[in-house]
Amino acid sequence: MTTWSLVGALLLSVSTQVLDGREVAAVPRSVMSYANRPVLASEEIANNQSDPVVKQAIATMLNDLKQAGLTNPDQGVWIQSHDGAIASGRLSSRPLPSASLTKNVTTLAALQTWGSNHRFITNISTTGKLTGDTLKGDLIIEGSGDPFFVWEEAIGLGNKLNQLGIKRIQGNLIVTGRFSMNFEPDLQESANFLRLAFDSSQWQGEVAEQYATMPAGTAKPQLVILGNVRIVPNLAVANISTSNLLIRHASLPLWQILKRMNTFSNNEMSETLATQMGGGKQVAAIAANATGIPISEIRLINGSGLGQANQISPRATVAILMAIHNRAQVEGLTLADLYPSSNCNCGTIEGRKMPKGAIVKTGTLSDVSSLSGVVQTQEHGAIWFAIVNRGDGDIDAFHRSQDRVLQTLVAKWGLPKLPNASFVETPWKDSDRNEIAK
Repeated sequence: MTTWSLVGALLLSVSTQVLDGREVAAVPRSVMSYANRPVLASEEIANNQSDPVVKQAIATMLNDLKQAGLTNPDQGVWIQSHDGAIASGRLSSRPLPSASLTKNVTTLAALQTWGSNHRFITNISTTGKLTGDTLKGDLIIEGSGDPFFVWEEAIGLGNKLNQLGIKRIQGNLIVTGRFSMNFEPDLQESANFLRLAFDSSQWQGEVAEQYATMPAGTAKPQLVILGNVRIVPNLAVANISTSNLLIRHASLPLWQILKRMNTFSNNEMSETLATQMGGGKQVAAIAANATGIPISEIRLINGSGLGQANQISPRATVAILMAIHNRAQVEGLTLADLYPSSNCNCGTIEGRKMPKGAIVKTGTLSDVSSLSGVVQTQEHGAIWFAIVNRGDGDIDAFHRSQDRVLQTLVAKWGLPKLPNASFVETPWKDSDRNEIAK
């Protein structure tokens, strides 16, 4: 690494951390990462020098599946050490239906496209003038693709409008641009959700339940819209010549969005991101370019993993995770900032029996159960893996066999005495993201 590229990495790390308020380490990860980047192992090592511990773990998994009555031969695996010296696999370069491991590709492409601190801006504008507490005009919501605009976001926005003295909209609620609320792809339904969130006197069911999870003392918005909800493709079509920008609502930073997307394997969030990047094929192309993996091993039709046509080889999945790790490190983050850890027992890994500190992404279709990530060991450091199980049967049987693979590795090689700083979650705290326009 040259002196100037080292300086560039340092500046990128510091500037990113300052922007979103995350805690800055004494020695930025962006600098340290270059000294210990993972190395994708060669298939030659896996074929000719296969590690006996890993080989036995894979054999045990196949036997577990056989005992459970699952005899599909298309079981794909790639397991390797951080330095690439240890590797073993099965069908490792064959693209297999990988379900939500597709979201790994979307994650990498999103980081490559926008950077970890990117925020999607929703502009809130008005026409007319404020008289007393009544806006004699329209309220305009113009989205830019925020995939995580939910009840809490809308409630906070409604409260901000109240703080500006607005409690009644005499005109219409006009929604335009790429706006989605509560993961609802239908723009009309999203607009209806927003209208409901603004008027707490109409709350019941889900919105009330979500409000109850917000910090104690959070105000309830009182904003009544007297007009209609209008959906327009752009403001020119709405025949709006002038409007005043009131509020810029910023989304969570991209890395926090990705963390939620991957923890709960949210299909709508991943599709929203992938669509903005050009769709599944373009997402795959971005990942192939970033990893050097042949595009033939990353075949996508969307960004979520829904559908058997989304196919990734196990070795490509590990290469993609390594690229995500490298990109995260350069921006002062870790893989744990983008994926759930087994310690949380949350989202799609709730109830799983994985080793302490494993950072993972799951995938599930009707006949696919997949798992990828990294587990830390005392003897060989970080172990990267991807497992793609195929066959109709009890999903819990797949889960047990996958977890046992990881448990076997840790039983043989031990857990580290202290967690590796390269895989520790970064402290972060949200703040008010509704900026009043000057």
